[in-house]
Amino acid sequence: MFPVKLDRPLCFLDVEATGVTPRADRIVELAIIKIDPDGSESAHTWLINPGLPIPIETVAIHGITDEIVKNCPRFADVARDIRAFIGDADLGGFNIARFDIPMLCEEFSRAGIAFEADSRRVLDAQRIFHTREPRNLAAALAFYCGKEHTDAHGAEADTRATIDVVVGQFKRYPDLPTDLETLDQMLNPRDPFNADRAGRFRWIDGQLAINFGKKKGTRVLDLMRDDPGFLKWIVRSDFPMDTRAIAENALTGVLPEPPRPKTLAPPPPEE
Repeated sequence: MFPVKLDRPLCFLDVEATGVTPRADRIVELAIIKIDPDGSESAHTWLINPGLPIPIETVAIHGITDEIVKNCPRFADVARDIRAFIGDADLGGFNIARFDIPMLCEEFSRAGIAFEADSRRVLDAQRIFHTREPRNLAAALAFYCGKEHTDAHGAEADTRATIDVVVGQFKRYPDLPTDLETLDQMLNPRDPFNADRAGRFRWIDGQLAINFGKKKGTRVLDLMRDDPGFLKWIVRSDFPMDTRAIAENALTGVLPEPPRPKTLAPPPPEE
């Protein structure tokens, strides 16, 4: 029985790709196992033609060659099916927050399909694992389940192994919260003053500002007026999609909403 109490489906997914850069690389295999609140499961795996050569060094990792996927659909051809399968589910996986979710978001964006990753709760087995036993998926499977991961880097095998690891983690750590909302907050803490997940844009003294590089501390309003080229550079560069969206919107005069008062620290009590 799955140890987390679900109030909506949870999709565990694993991506194999042409490389590790979400904006430049493409998905070649996607496996999703969906767990419904009643505990039932459904699964689907897609082999995808990335539309560009698969580097030999990545073939050595996941074994998927140009020949294997040459007659497979492009992501845009199956994007609506994938989106429909995920539905309103939360997302789970191993290292999903840093790799699989950004890769999936980029592919949906290129296909012109809306996919609201930021509104979904995330259960990343690696986050639990690294806070308790810092290693990789194969070591996690051996440590928590006493199993050898014999088919590493096969998307479905990795996805199944991740679910087994999560079940093993909850058996080993009975103090872990069993509702996904609390787990998401514990494993994926978000600074309310960051306008994007990576914190490249940050609210400082009530003003949206750049939070990296030579422009760190510069107000976005000043850039909009004096140096829009910097914002255009962010849009063109390999930043996460939500970071680029803030820069792109700023170029049209639109800024995100500032942090709500309830997210701010309460004032000190009066003496």
